[in-house]
Amino acid sequence: MAKVSNLPIEVAGVFVNPGERRRIEIPVAKLPTGTSLTLPIMVVNGAKPGPTVWISAAVHGDEVNGVEIIGRVLEKIAPRELAGCLITVPIVNVFGFNAQSRYLPDRRDLNRSFPGLERGSVAARLAFLFMQEVVLKCQYGIDLHTGSNHRTNLPQIRANLHDEETRRFSEAFGAPVIMHAGAIDGSLRKAATDAGIRTLVYEAGEPLRFDDEAIQLGRDGVLRVLQALGMRATAPRPRTKHSALIAKTSWVRAFNSGILRLDVKLGAKVSAGQQLGMVADAFGDDAAPLIAAEEGIVIGHTNNPLVQQGEAVVHLATMAPDGSEATLPEVDPEGRPVVEP
Repeated sequence: MAKVSNLPIEVAGVFVNPGERRRIEIPVAKLPTGTSLTLPIMVVNGAKPGPTVWISAAVHGDEVNGVEIIGRVLEKIAPRELAGCLITVPIVNVFGFNAQSRYLPDRRDLNRSFPGLERGSVAARLAFLFMQEVVLKCQYGIDLHTGSNHRTNLPQIRANLHDEETRRFSEAFGAPVIMHAGAIDGSLRKAATDAGIRTLVYEAGEPLRFDDEAIQLGRDGVLRVLQALGMRATAPRPRTKHSALIAKTSWVRAFNSGILRLDVKLGAKVSAGQQLGMVADAFGDDAAPLIAAEEGIVIGHTNNPLVQQGEAVVHLATMAPDGSEATLPEVDPEGRPVVEP
């Protein structure tokens, strides 16, 4: 399996020559109606030698920001100017995307199903296909995500920052914050890392909504990574000189059930003891404040005003001192260690 560009690259039996851009539709399955379902892929094989990189989106079918990011990246990529090969997959979970659902028809999470099985469940088969036809042909990967379940995320990079090369192109992306995160079993990033492929995850925005600022930052970040890998001569300038490094994260939870009135926005810096919002009943009675336990920055929050007792409402991050290493793991809304969306 060739990993050197400036040679024809083969995807699903289709060869893409140097200097060529080609769309490929890989058969995935047939729906109960008999309609064929395919995995759409755009391969841009540069005229000059360089690494092979994949960019994926909609591993969770309702996370649409990444779909638009890939479209905007492709507008800027010309095969004659590209060094290396770019394999883009804007809609990995084609089942969930068509149903506007995070999951697959069997209710499995595709991002807990990698590296997959050739003859396993729907999720396992799709994961296996994606690994074989895309991931294992590459040396680097960028997986694009958003928040889940009515939550929105501040643009952020999650990657293995203990690996020097991964950290280099994670910082090149230029997201407002970056965090070190080990990879959880079943995730695309874990499967790719186990195969020796350096991978980062970009998280920004919310499901089923375009966030133009997050999309623009994502597009620019991808182009900066391609430049850092020597695949492009130019890239947009980052908005800030350095990304902030996250040392740890925590969730602020609702003390009671009710209607949320949030007082903070994504990216807001908060101090210990600051009120972040209020949860009360429909009349404004029985109000309980949401209080930050320590100083930090808001990297995520729910957009659903109806919350339950104990529900994770605001995601706070503590910044690491300059020059220090990040010390996750982070925890999910249920308080369990988690490292992937």
